[in-house]
Amino acid sequence: MPPSSDQFSEADLTLFDDENTKYPEQVWYTLAAFLFVIGCFQWGLRGHHGFDEETTTTNGVHQKFSLRRIPLAVINFYRVVAFRWTLEIGQSYTLNMAEVFVTVAYIVLLLIYAFINTTSVEGQKLDVIFWSNRIALLASSQFPIVTALGTKNNSVSLVTGISYDKLNYIHRMTARTCFMLLWVHGAGHIVANPYFEERLSDSWLRAGITAMVAFSILIIVSLRPVRSNMYEVFFYVHFLGVLIFLVGGYYHTKGADGSYWIWPSFVFWAFDRFIRAVRLVVFNHSYFGFKSGTGTMDAATELLSENVVRLRLCRPPHFHWSPGQTAYLIMPSVSTLPFEAHPFTIASFDSSLLSSTASAENQSSAEVTGSSAPFWKELVFLVNVQGGFTKKLKEVAVKKETIKVFVDGPYGSSPDLGSYDTSVLVAGGSGVSYTLPVFLNIIERVRKGKSSCTRVVFIWSIRGAEYVQWIEEALINAVQLAPPSLAVSIRIFITAPSSREDDSSISSSTEKKSNPKHMVIRKNSLSMSFLSLRGVRTENRRADLDALLKEEVDVTSGRMSVGVCGSQGIARAVRHALRFPVSGPSSILSGGPSVTLHVESFGYA
Repeated sequence: MPPSSDQFSEADLTLFDDENTKYPEQVWYTLAAFLFVIGCFQWGLRGHHGFDEETTTTNGVHQKFSLRRIPLAVINFYRVVAFRWTLEIGQSYTLNMAEVFVTVAYIVLLLIYAFINTTSVEGQKLDVIFWSNRIALLASSQFPIVTALGTKNNSVSLVTGISYDKLNYIHRMTARTCFMLLWVHGAGHIVANPYFEERLSDSWLRAGITAMVAFSILIIVSLRPVRSNMYEVFFYVHFLGVLIFLVGGYYHTKGADGSYWIWPSFVFWAFDRFIRAVRLVVFNHSYFGFKSGTGTMDAATELLSENVVRLRLCRPPHFHWSPGQTAYLIMPSVSTLPFEAHPFTIASFDSSLLSSTASAENQSSAEVTGSSAPFWKELVFLVNVQGGFTKKLKEVAVKKETIKVFVDGPYGSSPDLGSYDTSVLVAGGSGVSYTLPVFLNIIERVRKGKSSCTRVVFIWSIRGAEYVQWIEEALINAVQLAPPSLAVSIRIFITAPSSREDDSSISSSTEKKSNPKHMVIRKNSLSMSFLSLRGVRTENRRADLDALLKEEVDVTSGRMSVGVCGSQGIARAVRHALRFPVSGPSSILSGGPSVTLHVESFGYA
């Protein structure tokens, strides 16, 4: 039986206290060094195109082999191994090797510091209470970074250049690791502390138990099945659970001089909320009485299909965003609670293309009109209807009502594609919210001479041809505005058989008969003006992404970017297609393109 605490000398107890103070600090130094290295690497990669060497292709075969391209081959090797090799769990969960490495390294780091030096100066083993307390202090020391990773405005994104949404997995992973350690701490005291039951009446112990109950509930509702299917439940429980957990944890650790690790979490959370509140007031100032007039941020709703709602807001002159960014929308009349904020990708394009084109070429403003105009002039969101909030929004859209919307954003990063020779954009369904503004941005930058892109490929996989109506005129005008130096290829893949009239993803036969005035689709909806465009091709089959991407790699030299937004199946197919040997060192050394992959998340999870 290991000796109890009263059997250790004062020197031992002083040593233990010193270790419990230094070990959490050393963990922080390690994490800070790691983040610094990642930041340097991330920012350095953005300038790596200096390694790129112009090459030529003959009949689709790269001819030039150069050892000067070794640094570029190493970078592409890293990209493939870190981000395209994946651990696939089921049909809907995928971890890339970078996430797997960070997860394992983080857990190992904490466990090493939890179990090193677990003997006294005389070699006696510490009892369970000692190392369980150390584990608790290590877990508590991680609360600030866990909190920071969960906020929209955080220093980790600033240092690493990685957007908050990409860091969200790390937020969940670190929280679950701390959860595991805290339960070890609690179990150690329940099993080994003979005074545990007697101290249940102590306020500090009750605070700790309350905190762990809240944390346990929070971990359960944060699991993907709950988070994706009952987002509102997750939203409420997450907000209240974190507050209860941090307050309870603060009072529980106060007596052990560990609360100084917890109070910074409140600072990070309050800072993020302050920034978001300022954004909310600035971008929605007409609602707060700072400007005459009302309704400048009211949104028109429209049901595009049974599963997609389009929101259109007047674009405030002071609100600017980059392609691919998201905004959080607050709709008090739709949501259960008035402060609910839901993230959606901005499907429109913050552009001066219309005015610059009109002035430079003496064209009228009618050049970009019709249903495509919102993609230049308004804030547009394509909302995929699931349940809860989006289901209520669909009910509003059926009636084509106008609702008040508060906009918080923009958030997320936008890939800089100006230095890429070829850009391939892949979307599935409403994932076009990401690829469309990126596509429009490429065309505008080429027109202005700010991009070296010579070819852009737009691939969209949809259930029915009627989906093209969402963005048809925007695509028509974009292709018409594209300069001759830019080759534009639009590939539309329609996966539902054309003969099916009752596609459940669009509408049911009952709904067609009972609500004819609400139907917004029709068969054979592809216009001749769209089909006659140069580079436009439609096919009634599933997209063979592996063949399509390999075909583009074969005919491309220089730099190539691939952006994808869609289901897990589409993202997996793109990752698989861009592994070895397509993006391997041998391909790069032989003059093949340097391929960069951008994968956007689809849905809440």
